[in-house]
Amino acid sequence: MEENRIEIDRDLCNGCGLCAIVCPTGTISLRGEKATASGGESIFCGHCEAVCPQEAIRVHEIDEEMSQYKTFTTEKQWLPPGNYNTSLLVQLMASRRSCRHFTDQPVERALLEDLMKIGITAPSGTNSQAWTFTILPQRKAVQAFAKHVASFFERLNATAEKTLLRMFLKLIGKGELDAYYRGYYRKVKEALEEWHESGKDRLFHGSTAVILVGSKPGASSPAEDALLATQNILLAAHSMGLGSCLIGYAVAAMKKDPSVQRSIGIPADEEIHAVVALGYSDEVYQRIAGRKKVTPRYFEG
Repeated sequence: MEENRIEIDRDLCNGCGLCAIVCPTGTISLRGEKATASGGESIFCGHCEAVCPQEAIRVHEIDEEMSQYKTFTTEKQWLPPGNYNTSLLVQLMASRRSCRHFTDQPVERALLEDLMKIGITAPSGTNSQAWTFTILPQRKAVQAFAKHVASFFERLNATAEKTLLRMFLKLIGKGELDAYYRGYYRKVKEALEEWHESGKDRLFHGSTAVILVGSKPGASSPAEDALLATQNILLAAHSMGLGSCLIGYAVAAMKKDPSVQRSIGIPADEEIHAVVALGYSDEVYQRIAGRKKVTPRYFEG
């Protein structure tokens, strides 16, 4: 840990010790009845700064701008557990639906940047916060990206059409191509034909913006971190009046062919875990839809 990353004003510190108690890495301790950043294992989570009743601690790794939004204002006061309306929270979660019909209205850049900031309020493993966000702010950028994704699937379909190749690969224990042919080839072929013949976008559904959520190397749980941030984005988008849809085909294309992500400026050492299509929804629902039955499994030792 660099010494200047956690600053403690010893004149303000009253020695209550709360910061030392909540510190997950033991970085902060009490010395001479004052808090001191004595350890070198800080993950810069900000617990110490948030718990201090004297406002005596400053974690310099934390960028205050990431908590400042352009399209709305928010309270800085912490909400204790139980101090929120659970019914409203569940209503928001259940009301968000995957949108596959967008209007051509563009999404303001300020909204997209605020969505990113809302995304990073999610937890991350060891507080690594090693996520990345790539924003396609206009329909023309979405279309350019869609062409690269479509090109990948055209090549994949051409390969999947080779029956002998599929059979051989399956015989040697590599059945992925055959599974793709049986499960996805036909619908992808139809979507590609429709794209070329009429321009209908069955990949991004006419969305006018996209946010790609990825991770840089070094995170302890990169996929989980990115997907938690993605859920924040999905819920916030609905509250802001936007529709959203996860585009798994785009994620799959980038995993198989790194040139697809390089085409929109994403470095090869980053991994994309979610692609979120965004725009103003052209769908109106009358009620919340349900879910399939889930039976929990208990283990009581």
